[in-house]
Amino acid sequence: MNEPKFSHHRATVFPVLTLLFASVAAVTLVVVRADLSGRWRYLSLVWNLFLAWMPLVFALAVCRQYRAGAPRSWKLPTFAALWLLFFPNAPYIFTDLTHLNVWWRGHYWGDLTMILLVALTGFLLGFLSLYLMQAVVADRFGQIASWLFIVAVAPLSGLGVYLGRFLRWNSWDIFIHPVGVTSDIANLAIHPIAHAGPLRFQAAFGIFLLLAYIMLYALTHLPSAQPQQARV
Repeated sequence: MNEPKFSHHRATVFPVLTLLFASVAAVTLVVVRADLSGRWRYLSLVWNLFLAWMPLVFALAVCRQYRAGAPRSWKLPTFAALWLLFFPNAPYIFTDLTHLNVWWRGHYWGDLTMILLVALTGFLLGFLSLYLMQAVVADRFGQIASWLFIVAVAPLSGLGVYLGRFLRWNSWDIFIHPVGVTSDIANLAIHPIAHAGPLRFQAAFGIFLLLAYIMLYALTHLPSAQPQQARV
């Protein structure tokens, strides 16, 4: 396959620019809020949003390699693995809502709006990256395989969010502390009954991601709403 038919790169320009604009707006809001309140822990939202961009960066790199007709190159599976590793960072920001009762008591509704803006932007970054990855899988292996890919990614992402929120592992810890990360994952797999709560969280978050993706996917496939020309 020297010249694959895959050609989603031009269609991503406007969504990427829109998400970039939303990210700048969200970061500005967070920085202003942190400055006015003097609580710099708000800036963790900026860091989390930065991490939410990483899956899109890696997905675009996968698309670039695939368009170049190099599906067997070591770069493509490497970028794909990095995408999967960092993908949970995109929906992870929704879990920052748990801090509202601890950090942000003074201006609840304003802070809720701020965190939802950051979380929604992060989630849409993840959606776009997942959409691009599915397009590559579909072009290479077919539509059925692409949806099996989505079904597999959803629970894995739930696991990643759990590891980040509750066990406080980061995506790069798989390289820095591989023994600790794999040990915790193995412990969950070997003793599922003892970890029923974490497994329920992973399943619930995975279902949330799957259903949210399907709904957004359906919206992206609406027919054009351009008015028809009047008949003479």
